Amino acid sequence: MIKPFSEMPLNSRIWIYQSNRKFINLELEDINIKISNFLKNWTAHGSDLFSSYEIKYDRFIIIALDESHNSAGGCSIDSCVHFIQELEKDHEINLLDKMNVTFKQGDYITYKSIADFKILIKNKSISDKTIVFNNLVVDIEDLNKNWEVSAGMSWHSRFF
Repeated sequence: MIKPFSEMPLNSRIWIYQSNRKFINLELEDINIKISNFLKNWTAHGSDLFSSYEIKYDRFIIIALDESHNSAGGCSIDSCVHFIQELEKDHEINLLDKMNVTFKQGDYITYKSIADFKILIKNKSISDKTIVFNNLVVDIEDLNKNWEVSAGMSWHSRFF
């Protein structure tokens, strides 16, 4: 069962999938339809999962699950990952590679490998004050407080 993201409890579990590039409008339309259809039918052991999603900055897919009704088990999480892999193939994007960093440079969002991110730090092109996207957040409350943070306040701080 799909609910509006704004109505999800703050303790709803989340998964963030960052794209290696910005989605174009036609892709956004298709991705929204496919995610909505997937979540409407997402179940755990035959029971509906109360879920939602939003797409931020035309590049982050955030899926939320209210586990107060039903929890996602291994099979339901696997089905979500499989669905994300299908989106990757359909749109020739990368959503599952966790070895990349996304951060803000002024009004722009930049996506780099961790190796390139370290080089930018060494060259002082970015600092511990650079806003990064901490995709390790675990629930909506954490998303609201700790997703867009300075690099010095996230797991990225170990590179400085």
